[in-house]
Amino acid sequence: MKTCVSSYSFNRYLTDTKCSYLEICDKAKEMGFDAIEFIDLYNEKWGKTSDEFEMAKEIKEHCDKIGLEIASYTVSSSKFLEDAQKELERLKIRVDIASVLGAPVMRHDVTFDLRDKPLYTYSDAIDELYPYINDLSNYAKSKGIKTCTEDHGYAFGSAKSIVDTIKKVNNENFGALVDIGNFMCVDDDVVTAVRDTAPFAFHVHAKDFLFKSGSELKPGGWWTPTTGGNYLRGTMLGHGAVPVKACINALKQARFNGYISIEFEGREECLPAIKDSLEFLKKLIESD
Repeated sequence: MKTCVSSYSFNRYLTDTKCSYLEICDKAKEMGFDAIEFIDLYNEKWGKTSDEFEMAKEIKEHCDKIGLEIASYTVSSSKFLEDAQKELERLKIRVDIASVLGAPVMRHDVTFDLRDKPLYTYSDAIDELYPYINDLSNYAKSKGIKTCTEDHGYAFGSAKSIVDTIKKVNNENFGALVDIGNFMCVDDDVVTAVRDTAPFAFHVHAKDFLFKSGSELKPGGWWTPTTGGNYLRGTMLGHGAVPVKACINALKQARFNGYISIEFEGREECLPAIKDSLEFLKKLIESD
């Protein structure tokens, strides 16, 4: 397994310092990460140009120069059920950007919201959308890129929804981005969920949450309820309720040998939190 960090982890640092994406690449390298993962390249204040292709080229050249791999390009997608063909064409452009970055994997969501109609479930959404997801993955394959979807949001946040989607698409180029923390958003048993999705994993997010029962009053700064009515708040890896060690062991048992990307979204000071999370992750990767 190799260590990676999501550019999303640096959001507060990027905002506070007005630094560029290139500078967070330097930070990731200094901390000792093997790779970095990028979220949608859309904010011109974090690069020298507002053109995403030029920005991707800048980043790729800089990462090659400092010896930092680019593990994945993670993009949002919430419009498939509004206009599937239009969303497909938009995501193909994101694949082109991933190709410029040299990222071997691109994650996209299936949908965040289901159709507002009686008894409409994620299975119905899969039945509608799997041909488009398959088309996108085939296009990405022509560029040497694998595509995957993540346990992200509520509609497709469970292990079962991820596995069902992968099996329906039935394309060896399409798999899972397994986020070990996000399963808590739908109150899945985390270790079981990781164990179920690990055989399909192309990429992994290591994330941790503090947990508070929904039977208590929601404090300020905590997230809206999980599907079971509980509350979460991001924290550094190893400080929360996610059984991180058991999750890493489940990935080892599935013979996952790719990148594990720290995705920090806590309220702690950004850079020390990322560094401490990396040290914790390294210990787990190296342990028997």
